[in-house]
Amino acid sequence: MPWARVRELLRLAFPVILSRSGMFLMGLVNTALLGRYATEQLAYLSIAQAVTIPLFIGQSGFILGALVLTARAAGAGELAQCGKVWRRGTVYSIGISLIGVVIALVCGELALRALGESQVLTQEGGRVLRINALSLPFMGIYMTGAYFLEGLKRPVPPMIIMAFANVVNLVLNWAFIYGAFGLPALGAEGSAWATTLMRGLLALVIVIYIWMLPDHAALGVRKRAGGSWRDWAPQRRVGYSAGASQAVESTAFSLLTLLAGLLGTVPLAAYSISFQVLGTCFMVAMGFGSATAVLVGHAWGRKDSAEVARAGWLGLRVDWIVVCTLAALLALFRTDIARLFAADPSLIVAAAPLLGWVAFVIVPDHTQAVMAHALRARGDNWVPVATHFISYFLILAPLSWYLALHTANGTEGIVQATLIASLASASFLMARFRYLSRRPLIS
Repeated sequence: MPWARVRELLRLAFPVILSRSGMFLMGLVNTALLGRYATEQLAYLSIAQAVTIPLFIGQSGFILGALVLTARAAGAGELAQCGKVWRRGTVYSIGISLIGVVIALVCGELALRALGESQVLTQEGGRVLRINALSLPFMGIYMTGAYFLEGLKRPVPPMIIMAFANVVNLVLNWAFIYGAFGLPALGAEGSAWATTLMRGLLALVIVIYIWMLPDHAALGVRKRAGGSWRDWAPQRRVGYSAGASQAVESTAFSLLTLLAGLLGTVPLAAYSISFQVLGTCFMVAMGFGSATAVLVGHAWGRKDSAEVARAGWLGLRVDWIVVCTLAALLALFRTDIARLFAADPSLIVAAAPLLGWVAFVIVPDHTQAVMAHALRARGDNWVPVATHFISYFLILAPLSWYLALHTANGTEGIVQATLIASLASASFLMARFRYLSRRPLIS
């Protein structure tokens, strides 16, 4: 491996990994605190997140153009365009997230009821869902700012901001869930309020940081973005693709949570633990994927097709080294990890085997994520969408339904189906990137 490129990739990737992992660390903290507070409260949060997580992940994809267009402009030496990308992206993220809020508030509880969830899960989960939905605009603003800084190869500030947010989130969740400092014990609803408050703080801090950058004038941060709706099209096109892909994938995974809910409270809570661990590991893939997209985007801005290919494969190879280590640790310590999230012995027994299967899932899951980022940064927007639709809707959803409800596998069947779908997605996206690496770049 060219070690200079590896160092650059790692310099970009690890702060992004820590920043993205910080988002899921909030979820892990909430899961652990609620799992020890009451199993049913964890189930209420899990069923609410089955609706809000696809909306959050989908909006994160729709605004991914902020990262790719910032990287391309910086690679081409057009720094003044970077600030325009951020301002446009911020406005766009607010609009997209408000659509998500309306969907959650109007349709969320109706969807839970229509899919056959119990009355208690629907009512209690619906209350948590409505609180969680209020945080979507805050996360849209934060993610746009983080993408902007990462596209400039400045991933450390979002990492530091997210680390600070996690400390405050831990304190707020403990206080709101258990009733510390004279507050009432609110359980899952308290966790949702704590996280919403923290996400509002995240948005405020990153906007202030970007506004006060020493080189804000060169970057055009404080200048009007200008231009017509058509002028924003390249940024939106990247987002349409990424948003559609991530919405498809996250919606499919949320359907799996709803499917686990049909198996009972303990299976749902156990699946929630495995999903949180899978999601946290996936943040490593998002970090390497974002770093790979930045390197590919900079090379694209210079019209260096050979470097585009090298950057894509380098990101994947380095990610494999890290994810295989994670998989081994997860397989070896799955029961100990389950104990971190639960005091209920039946919940620990149910969660540990699922974590063993997650150890197998994360390798192809990482592969497809890194390759999808590389393809979008290279300008191939819609093939990842089609691949994710086939893999996660046409393969994962029906296979999970069959293995969970029509065999003795139960929730293990859901994770087994995830492994098969991820292998299919990873194989095709690798083949696609290999094919395009042999062709000239198209603007």
